[in-house]
Amino acid sequence: MRDIDDLKKIAVLIDADNSQRKKMKYILEEVSTNGHIITKRAYGDWSKETLKNWKNDLNELAIQPVQQFAYTTGKNATDSAMIIDAMDLLYTNKYDAFVIISSDSDFTKLATRLKESEIFVIGVGEDKTPISFRNACDDFILTENLGEKADEELEGEAIKLEKGEENEAITEVVALLIKAHEKYEDEDGWCNVSAAGTFIKRIKPDFDVRTFGVTKLPELLERLNTIFKITKFKGKGTVNIVAYKPIK
Repeated sequence: MRDIDDLKKIAVLIDADNSQRKKMKYILEEVSTNGHIITKRAYGDWSKETLKNWKNDLNELAIQPVQQFAYTTGKNATDSAMIIDAMDLLYTNKYDAFVIISSDSDFTKLATRLKESEIFVIGVGEDKTPISFRNACDDFILTENLGEKADEELEGEAIKLEKGEENEAITEVVALLIKAHEKYEDEDGWCNVSAAGTFIKRIKPDFDVRTFGVTKLPELLERLNTIFKITKFKGKGTVNIVAYKPIK
């Protein structure tokens, strides 16, 4: 069992106006795989009719609600409060990572500023989230890939791709896999899948193999067996190293 002191200390900040309440349980479960969540705050004007259903979820998930009244129409005071709190938390020097849950591009600058302080930034939002915010994060999680319904949708996506239908996302990933191979191939022409995955995540923070109906990158490579071939090497102990190379 890992010592809790070895886990990353995480702050989770939620823009309730631009987040999916029903996905929050799954989001927190996903984020918890990265470390220990020690702060959970949700920001919004809780007097608004649109946020009235959040109460039970906030209580059940032990999320601290932060009240922020709108000072004027058309201006989002919630965003400002969340950004100010994030900077206050940053200066405590307690946190290794921040999670910003929102589909709003207004948090792009915040993500960039946190990264400048060598803080790992995870963004969480819907597929409609602007690319500027996605790329400002170290990791971006699509809510469409989380939850029971998402599993069903991904199975359908897997079937669609197996039928050979055109898919822009697959084309992009194939191009990135080829770039990773060019960068990390060994003398025999093989590229470690783990190194490729890390490389792709740096280039495309919202990359997630679950989008393609699989759970691991090697599984995606197996489905792309007309483009790549894969192999396994014996690593240290019981570890197997998975590698791939383009079929020429």
